[in-house]
Amino acid sequence: MESKQQALSALDKNVIRALQGDFPLVPEPYKELAARAGVTEDVFLARVRELSEKKMIRKMGAVLRHREIGFAANALCAWEVPADRLDDVAKSMAASPSISHCYDRNTAPGWPYNLYTMIHGHSRAECESIADALGKENHIENRVMLYSKKEWKKTSMKYFSE
Repeated sequence: MESKQQALSALDKNVIRALQGDFPLVPEPYKELAARAGVTEDVFLARVRELSEKKMIRKMGAVLRHREIGFAANALCAWEVPADRLDDVAKSMAASPSISHCYDRNTAPGWPYNLYTMIHGHSRAECESIADALGKENHIENRVMLYSKKEWKKTSMKYFSE
């Protein structure tokens, strides 16, 4: 089978590098990002659109440093969801403003949990309350809450940083 993988140009790599840094909090942020990439704003936005359409970049998003804004507790909540309901339950839970991540995962012997959600709250009690509400709303009872003890890393991957 022939690969349809395309090589990225030097310009594309510069655009990706510019997108990976902090988003400028200025009136014209894309103009500043374009300058970082060494091109005009129009060229920059055209490259971003094309890279996105070709699925070479998937998204742009913020990294929330939740502890810095008062969310002192967070838990990875692993749920046991019937396989035939997994997509519907995952969509429902992912729509909750208290959930930052939602993934399906493989189960293992002695570990029946197949849906993982990251819950953020101001306390463990709040995280438990959020999980209780999500469980009731989705008719899911079996779960385990895995609380973070220490945050080791809070950065995104950096590509083309050579």
